[in-house]
Amino acid sequence: MKITYTLTDESPALATYSFLPIAKAFCNHAGVEIATSDISLSARVLAQFPELLKDSQRVPDTLGALGKLVQEKDCNLIKTPNISASIPQLKATIKELQSKGYAVPEFPDEPKDDAQKAIKEKYQKVLGSAVNPVLRAGNSDRRSTKAVKDYARKNPYRVIPFDKNSKTIVSYMKDGDFFDNEKAVLIAKPTNAKIVFKDSNGNTTTLKENLKLEKDEILDATFMDSAKLYEFYKAQIALCKKEGILFSLHLKATMMKVSDPVLFGYAVRAYFEEIFERFGDELNALGVNPNNGVAEILSKIESSPKKSEILALYNEILQKSAKISMVNSDKGITNLHIPSDVIVDASMPAMLKNGAKLWDSEGKECDTNAVIPDKTYATIYEAVIEDLHKNSTLEPSKLGSVSNVGLMAKKAQEYGSHDKTFIAPSDGEFSILDESGNALLSHKVRKGDIYRANQAKIDAVLNWIDLGIERAELTGEKAIFWLDEKRASNKIMAEIVRKRLSEKGKSMEILAPKEACLASLALIRAGKNAISITGNVLRDYLTDLFPILELGTSAKMLSVVPMLNGGAMFETGAGGSAPKQVEQLVEENHLRWDSLGEFLALQASLEFYAQRNSNAKAKVLADALDSAIGQWLDNNKAPSRKVGEDDNRTSHFYLAMYFARALAEQSADSQISTFFGAVASELESNAESIRAEFNGAQGKKVDLGGYYKLDDDKCNSIMRPSKAFNAVIEKIARK
Repeated sequence: MKITYTLTDESPALATYSFLPIAKAFCNHAGVEIATSDISLSARVLAQFPELLKDSQRVPDTLGALGKLVQEKDCNLIKTPNISASIPQLKATIKELQSKGYAVPEFPDEPKDDAQKAIKEKYQKVLGSAVNPVLRAGNSDRRSTKAVKDYARKNPYRVIPFDKNSKTIVSYMKDGDFFDNEKAVLIAKPTNAKIVFKDSNGNTTTLKENLKLEKDEILDATFMDSAKLYEFYKAQIALCKKEGILFSLHLKATMMKVSDPVLFGYAVRAYFEEIFERFGDELNALGVNPNNGVAEILSKIESSPKKSEILALYNEILQKSAKISMVNSDKGITNLHIPSDVIVDASMPAMLKNGAKLWDSEGKECDTNAVIPDKTYATIYEAVIEDLHKNSTLEPSKLGSVSNVGLMAKKAQEYGSHDKTFIAPSDGEFSILDESGNALLSHKVRKGDIYRANQAKIDAVLNWIDLGIERAELTGEKAIFWLDEKRASNKIMAEIVRKRLSEKGKSMEILAPKEACLASLALIRAGKNAISITGNVLRDYLTDLFPILELGTSAKMLSVVPMLNGGAMFETGAGGSAPKQVEQLVEENHLRWDSLGEFLALQASLEFYAQRNSNAKAKVLADALDSAIGQWLDNNKAPSRKVGEDDNRTSHFYLAMYFARALAEQSADSQISTFFGAVASELESNAESIRAEFNGAQGKKVDLGGYYKLDDDKCNSIMRPSKAFNAVIEKIARK
């Protein structure tokens, strides 16, 4: 067994240049090899087009290789956050790679021939949540460690008080959304199904074949009524204008790469309706796709003779319509600029901990209408607003913790749905037919409606239930299954849960998400802990929501994925703030990324390694690292946000120093103790001069050699500026 460490994107990738040499050096003393695997967005793009690249430019399909690794019992994978690419991000990556001499093709928005269709199909494999469904060959166990939680209580983040007169609301569709239109079936026998579309003239098109369905698998399908969606947006904009609150859209246009960009595009059209009505022909001629956001409109009209007219109307709408929330008030970047800027699981908790306010064009904090069209998950955020009105501000120093056991194995539910999501080309009917031609599920739709189907394999579901039971028994904490039995697939799943609980002689509560959220909030307000046992999307949303409310960030959570085949993956936190952090590094050579998630993942990975391989030295390292993390937290060595103060790189130095001291003081392995006694003394005696080297490098612009494809030499130089510290790490590595 070896540990495989992923190389990804943005802040986590930059931090890896600093942290990985430290991890490798220490692990060498237990005979633990750390290999790397590049699954960055640029690497995933390059892997799609080997035939267009020079031999020296070709990269292996590392994601495919990891997809095989996670099926093996000896898998020990540490995964850092990666970009889940929106189309604008993908296009920016392509442009950067082309500028570096890589002959990757342009992304064809509207393929004109079979060759372009083939190119787009390859790029579809890179878009959105391309990585997670491949790697998550198990269900998720995500929680705050005791050390992290204790530290957060003793050192709570600055709370923005909630005003009980707040007009902030969460809005969702009352009918016509994915929730209302869902149908589901429990598959009675194995079959090879297909998804077809029949138009109003009776012409049938097969959209997906070879859809393998297993016995007792849950299959569901639904659609979003696009006409009702558009009217919903118009009504919310009018409501915001009337109430004097901000219009703010919250979607998942990165992960839900087929459906949510379209939902985003309808909001752009609704808000700037006059522009599309008056200048529709010109925008079409320019190739503007509203799904890519306002930024694309503003970019493409630069070459238009009607630029000044369109800009004038654009600014007029911003003045006379409802105020729109801003991603960056200083730069005029609105909530509708880029779809990847409004990722609901990151943006909503950030708003809620900010007194439930967002910012207007002048940088003022304002009450907000958080628009989340589909009620399936919008209600959990509505629950938090209701709780704040009833019980006032959440005080992190007093809160308990909500951990999560999440269903995600075998591409369960929505995150596996990208290849089963379609936009209705005309009025007609979507159907899923079994191999005998019988309709398992059917939906009549109108042109433009968004259709999707999802699957959940029974072995993945049973493993998820058992994992939830195991965590509840191990902790003694209140555990709740978050399932809404008014939703077709959840009704079937709830029946499976009850049967499994009965077989195990257990009794656990099943509540709809809103009620489950309210119950969990009541528990943590009382200082108690709760376990949320949820489907895939709620897993993703809750593992940001509660950690951000409790800890101020979701990057400090321990995320373990016990694989169905016996291996394990350790995920290191969320990367939602990574772009702004990279911007600060480039401008000021200060990286505020907090690597606590990486520390926790490495500790858990070493523990797993020691257990599986009966490796006593690995256990010594795991225990010492656990002690070092506790000391790192107690001494508040997390990165500062301010240039000139300790940042990510300095935080790695302190962890290494505490790690070395813990190894020196342990008594289980005298060889390790002796070696690291000298190392710890050297680091401690030179601590101030090493710290000065790190912080003295700050305050000036740096060149990373790229954004999506970093220059290794430049980034190594930037992220490892202390010669004295580097010399110690090299000494450790040589042993």
